Formats: sequence, structure tokens, C-alpha cells
Amino acid sequence: MLRDKLALALKDSSKADDPVRFCTLRLVHAAIKDRDLAHRASGRDPVSDDDIGQILLKMLKQRKESSRLYEEKGRHDLAAQEREEMAVIREFLPAQLPEEKIREVCASVVEETGAQGLRDMGKCIETLKDRYSGQMDFSKASGVVKEMLK
Repeated sequence: MLRDKLALALKDSSKADDPVRFCTLRLVHAAIKDRDLAHRASGRDPVSDDDIGQILLKMLKQRKESSRLYEEKGRHDLAAQEREEMAVIREFLPAQLPEEKIREVCASVVEETGAQGLRDMGKCIETLKDRYSGQMDFSKASGVVKEMLK
């Protein structure tokens, strides 16, 4: 289970002398705990591995954007720290599909669902999320599907 793997890595990093890894894993742990509390408050089950994968993807995306902004502003030291954190987060994500494969998968889902226009986009994205949760960036997939349905 991904939650256990993260907890073990957090424990190990607290003993090792790697402050970036430790702080990043603490942030991940806090985000998962926060989502658990939100789920509990609304009467839902604790977060699943798929939910944790989505949390990790969101954190990765935030760091990618921060790194880009830091580079633009000439803060290369902070950009490097963001990239280090991204490397730690990537360790716990399943392998992401390459862009060509995303296009291929989107085309097959559009064909399968019989989508005719942009109004069917939600159906396509929902199918992609069911099949490929944690394996692709759905903002990219959304753009690809939108392009195909125009």
C-alpha cells in the first residue's frame, strides 16, 4: 500500500541526514492526513492509493510551476530545491505515460465512447480517469481530447 510505503520512507528519512527528503515526505504525509480528515468529516472512507496518487501528482505539478517561476526570476537556488522535491515525489508515483501513448489512449477512448463533440468530453475524461488513474496528467489528456473533439 502506498500509504505504508510513504510512512516507511518518512521514518527512514528522519534517521538519515537528508533534510530535503524528510521535509518533502512530511509535506506529503500532511497533505494525505488533511485529505483523510476531509473525507472523515464528510462520512467517506479514508483516502485510497488512487487518491494518494492524485495528491502526489498535484504536489508535483505545484513544484514544477514553482520551479519554472523561480527560474524566470533568477532564483536558481530555489528552483533547484523544487526540482529536488520533485524527484522525491516521483519515487512514489507509478510510471507516467509518454505523450504519444496519451494521444493513442485518448483516441481509443473517444472512439469507444462514441464522442461526437465537446459536450461528450466529460464522458471521455471520466473513462480515462477510471482506467489510467495516476498514470497520466489529466490536464494534458483533457487538451488532447478537446483537440480531437473539435
